[in-house]
Amino acid sequence: MRISVFGLGYVGCVSAACLAASGHEVVGVDVNPVKVDLISRGKAPVVEERIGELTAEVVASGALRATTDVAEAIGATDISLICVGTPSAQNGSLSTVYLERVAEEIGQALTAKNGRHTIVFRSTMLPGTCLDLLVPILEKASGYRAGADFGVAVNPEFLREGTSVRDFFDPPKTVIGEFDAASGDAVAALYEGLPGEVFRVPIAVAEMTKYADNAFHGLKISFANEIGAICQALGLDSHRVMDVFLADSKLNISKAYLRPGFAFGGSCLPKDLRGLVYAARRADVSVPLLSHVLPSNEDHLRRAFDLVTAAGSRKVGLLGLSFKPGTDDLRESPLVELAERLLGKGYDLRIYDANVTLSRLMGANREYIDGRLPHLGDLLTNSVEEVLAHADVCVVGCKDPAVLSALDNAGDRTIIDLVRLPDAETRRAHPGYVGLGW
Repeated sequence: MRISVFGLGYVGCVSAACLAASGHEVVGVDVNPVKVDLISRGKAPVVEERIGELTAEVVASGALRATTDVAEAIGATDISLICVGTPSAQNGSLSTVYLERVAEEIGQALTAKNGRHTIVFRSTMLPGTCLDLLVPILEKASGYRAGADFGVAVNPEFLREGTSVRDFFDPPKTVIGEFDAASGDAVAALYEGLPGEVFRVPIAVAEMTKYADNAFHGLKISFANEIGAICQALGLDSHRVMDVFLADSKLNISKAYLRPGFAFGGSCLPKDLRGLVYAARRADVSVPLLSHVLPSNEDHLRRAFDLVTAAGSRKVGLLGLSFKPGTDDLRESPLVELAERLLGKGYDLRIYDANVTLSRLMGANREYIDGRLPHLGDLLTNSVEEVLAHADVCVVGCKDPAVLSALDNAGDRTIIDLVRLPDAETRRAHPGYVGLGW
């Protein structure tokens, strides 16, 4: 199939490369010329397992190219995947400005299009957004009717940063919210041959599915972290408790998030929890459990901050900064929040993250860090050894091999472990080591 992918962030870049690797002809579209240039040179604009090699392969084969020209992309393809961001507003509501903009541009481009074109929204959006907001924009800008002159569908993604390429080819499920059967058929053809059950549902059901998933993921992480906090207070190893809990595959589910660790973050879980709680409040629905997931996550971040302040030194090293290992995504990273709080309290901080290079950060990722840690370039170091040379207290927020190796020579420095190091059980017996929840 001939496919255009709008928005070359994590979801768009991975979707474009994986679809191209599956034999489709793909055009990536983005307003940021830097991202387009990177793709054109066979380089991925994001840090992600396997995405660099895959992008190089599909660009070299001619299966993937990129442009900033919306009309050209629409004219050259038959189906468009919309993967632009839907960030949170201050009150938790969803910002649809990028969706509205791309819908209008695509609608205008459809006026010069011969034949049916299908627009597929993969961006996370609350129920009603597609039918009540985006379809009217498409119809007004094009002068055509959805379902008759062009197709519309919602196809939420279930890609985890760090493993998104694997997740694309081995999805837990495929959800297709279809305006009409022909639109659903076009989307189903994209994923033909992939494992997992396919659900063809009304558009609003597809929109809500993503929120249900992410709310539950956030809930699981917060549950595990609260169990960890209780276990630590009682002198127990929370991971041993959760080993028993997770062994029960009959009644207890999903090992993916039920491991005590640091607070959750990223571009999805916090935003989608805020959006869901906001929508519930607007509908006058009480959601006491969901409305307290983010405060619980905030309390867990505070526990880490309190461990640093209790260590008694102002010279702190932070090993890890992105919200999740294997990516450079800093958006709503709890490690960024921790760094910001430490700087605000006057701590002398140095940071190392093998995946974070200031010159490579772009788009929403760059905007976020410019607003939260505008002097990041002064804080980043080139090696773990530079951090150790500076710090009396080392906060470990990743399991990068270079970090694990260097920590063997950490000496008498205080080690605050947010990720449960592989030798955590041995380290617990030594003074100067503190685990978060174990």
